[in-house]
Amino acid sequence: MSDATDTSKRIRLVLAEDDVLLREGLAVLLDRHGFDVVGQVGDVDELRTLVREREPDVVVTDIRMPPTYTTEGLDAARELRREHPQLGVLVLSAHVEMTSAVELISERGGVGYLLKSRVMDVAEIVDAVDRVASGRSVVDPDVVRELFDTQRRRDPLAELTPRERDVLALMAEGRSNAGIARRLWLAGGTVEKHVKSILTKLGIQATDDDHRRVLAVIAFLEKR
Repeated sequence: MSDATDTSKRIRLVLAEDDVLLREGLAVLLDRHGFDVVGQVGDVDELRTLVREREPDVVVTDIRMPPTYTTEGLDAARELRREHPQLGVLVLSAHVEMTSAVELISERGGVGYLLKSRVMDVAEIVDAVDRVASGRSVVDPDVVRELFDTQRRRDPLAELTPRERDVLALMAEGRSNAGIARRLWLAGGTVEKHVKSILTKLGIQATDDDHRRVLAVIAFLEKR
């Protein structure tokens, strides 16, 4: 994460959330962990204006915003990314909304989808903002789990071993080989072998690009 003592190096972000208490709490939390919160807004019109004025590195937004509380936050974030391709976007949602989640994470890197319950895990929300700021992808584990649960009923992953399924789940969250190794207490070379085996079994071209790996996993799950 950026050095909190040097504001020139801190990740600059804008928060969009209509729940004032949640927004203020998240702003304080992120500020304490070295981020530069350059603005807070409660609706998408303010979000568009503030991003265009202050050009943050990351937007953290609720998916449901006034006036209709459907997908205004997501729609505005995608619009702003078209204008500012380097802008990182982390969308927060109270519940898993599969269509919105897949639409978002099917875009290029620098996007993330987390459930609001993750905000209570400081390390997880801080890590998620860092990752989208650096152009990587973040997918909530519950989204990954629901995708797997849906597809498991059709048994598309029958060829994978239990350990390969563990590795694939972490790949789908956007984890690098090193991150997977740390999570599963495996050697880096072992993880690399699992990844190659998984991609071979699923007929997906191997790549070292984290984002392309996420897209490959999501595309596979969607088509089955």
